[in-house]
Amino acid sequence: MTSDRRALTALHLFLVWAMMATAVPVLGLVLFASGWSGGAGAMGLVLALGVPLVVCALVIAALPARTVVPRCGSVRQRLGWAVSVFALGTLGVLSGVVAYTDEVDLGSAGTRIALVGVPYAVAAAFFVPSRWVRLGATAALAAGVAYGAFIGPAHAQQRHQEADFTRYREHAELQYLGTPPPGMTLSRVDIGPGYFGASYRPTRQDEHGYLDLVVRPPVTPTLQCPDSLQKGATCKVTTPGTIRTIIPFPGGHTTTLTRRHDDAEFEVSSQTVDEAALRRLLTSLRPLTDKQLKTLMREKEIYHRL
Repeated sequence: MTSDRRALTALHLFLVWAMMATAVPVLGLVLFASGWSGGAGAMGLVLALGVPLVVCALVIAALPARTVVPRCGSVRQRLGWAVSVFALGTLGVLSGVVAYTDEVDLGSAGTRIALVGVPYAVAAAFFVPSRWVRLGATAALAAGVAYGAFIGPAHAQQRHQEADFTRYREHAELQYLGTPPPGMTLSRVDIGPGYFGASYRPTRQDEHGYLDLVVRPPVTPTLQCPDSLQKGATCKVTTPGTIRTIIPFPGGHTTTLTRRHDDAEFEVSSQTVDEAALRRLLTSLRPLTDKQLKTLMREKEIYHRL
C-alpha cells in the first residue's frame, strides 16, 4: 500500500469514526426522549427517519475511499457498504451498552461517546483490502471482546468487593470473633449499622445446637440487670463486668452472658452450650481482621442489614 493509499485509508476510517461518534449518540438521545414522551410509536418514527440519515452519513464517509475500497466504487456499492457497516457497528455498540449496564467501566462520558464510533470504524476496516488493516481491526475486535467479556467484568467485581469491604468496616470497633467450642464452627456473620452478630453451629449436620454472639454499643451507662424480667427468668452479676441471664422454657433454658470491653457490649447466648463454654468464647474474643473479613466475603458467609 502506497503512502497516498495509506493516507486515504486513514482519512476514510477517521471519517467513519467521527461521523458515527457524533450521529449515533444524537440518535440515541432523540430516541430516548421520544420514547419518554411519546412511547413506542414516537420511537418507531425516530428510527424510520434517523437510521437512513445515519446511513447517508456513512455514504459520505465512504467518498474518500472510492479508490482504496472496492465496495465504495459506485453509489450503489457505497450504499450497500454503508448498510453493512451500520449493521455490524450497531451490533458492537449494543454489546457495549450491555457491558455498560453490567457496570463494566467504559470511562468518562466523553470517552464513552468517542467509543461509540469505534465499532463502525472497525467494521469499515474489514472492507479495506489490506492485510495489515484487517489484522489491526481483528486485534481491536479481540481487545474489545476480551475487555467487555472478561477484563471489565472482573474489574467491576473487584470494585464491588472493595466497596462492600469498606461498607462492612464502617463500625470495625464492634467486629469481634471468638474461638468456637469444640465441635462447633462459625456459620454466619450479620453486620448492621449498630451491631455485629456471629452464629456458631455444630460442625456435624446431624447435630443440633447453637451459640450466638452479638456485639453492640452499650445501651446503659453501666452494665446492669434490667429492671424487669419475664416470669421465671433470673439475672445476676457473676463477676465484675459480667452478668448472667437465664430464661427458662419447657424442657430447658437459655443462658446469656453479657460483658463490656472498651466501647462495646458483648452478649453470648445458647440453649445447648453450657456457661463454661460461653465464658471461654467471651475470653477468646479478638477483633475481626481484614483477612478474616475477606475470607467471610469470599465464602459468602456475611449478611449485611441496612
